Amino acid sequence: MQRLPILKTYKLLIDGKFERSESGRSFTTDSGNMCRASRKDFRNAVVVARGAFGGWSKRSAYNRGQILYRMAEMLEARRTQFIDERVTEGSKPAATAAEIQAAIDLLVHYAGWSDKHAQVFSAVNPVSSAHFNFSVPEPMGVVVLVTPASKTPFLDLIGMLAPVIVSGNTAVALLPEAASGSTVTFGEILETSDVPGGVVNLLTGQLAELLPHLTSHMDVNALYLALESPDDRILAQTNAALNLKRLVMYDASVPAPYRISEFTEIKTTWHPVAT
Repeated sequence: MQRLPILKTYKLLIDGKFERSESGRSFTTDSGNMCRASRKDFRNAVVVARGAFGGWSKRSAYNRGQILYRMAEMLEARRTQFIDERVTEGSKPAATAAEIQAAIDLLVHYAGWSDKHAQVFSAVNPVSSAHFNFSVPEPMGVVVLVTPASKTPFLDLIGMLAPVIVSGNTAVALLPEAASGSTVTFGEILETSDVPGGVVNLLTGQLAELLPHLTSHMDVNALYLALESPDDRILAQTNAALNLKRLVMYDASVPAPYRISEFTEIKTTWHPVAT
């Protein structure tokens, strides 16, 4: 008797749990069945991301670097699975192997920056008064990501997510519809890498439906978006102005430390000194 294959159902990752959409909707890709996230799923993800921000941002930079390195270790161990999933999504084997290798290396690279980017962007400021004045970068809060439907969607996910969380931010990411299998499976890496629940939340769904809500939510601090449509860019710019969210359009050519700094704010402290 011929055996029917068991298609994988890819769920949303919210608060460290794999959940189906509250709407009960789904869509099908070459990888399998995907949950179609709703506006309520997104709101739930923002709530848990906000709740996780305090604990994650207070962890030492060294510890966050260790966790990113652990993510690279787990991805290295499951490299073959991710290559197979990307091939299923239509990528060529040689290109896929290079993409997964580059993603692993990028995680290690950002792990190394965890306790160094603050040194690069901090400063002691000269002031004409009896004060010691210094500035240091601090994480912003909750960052919403829209990852691109590119030829290397998995690598682009890592390239957007790692600089956001390494400094202490939490993230809610909307993944591309066409190649969401491997990117959703990355949630399994997160769950075995000591990443606290709520720090990274992964959603699958339709950009046209969710973009107005992603960009207008009042408890989101920053947007990191890969948008091709000029109309989508205008919508994002308009909605980001509602509560002065920081809006950054994804550019893979930006060097690592500057990608990190795009999602930090500079805190300046004045301390009196004896004259």
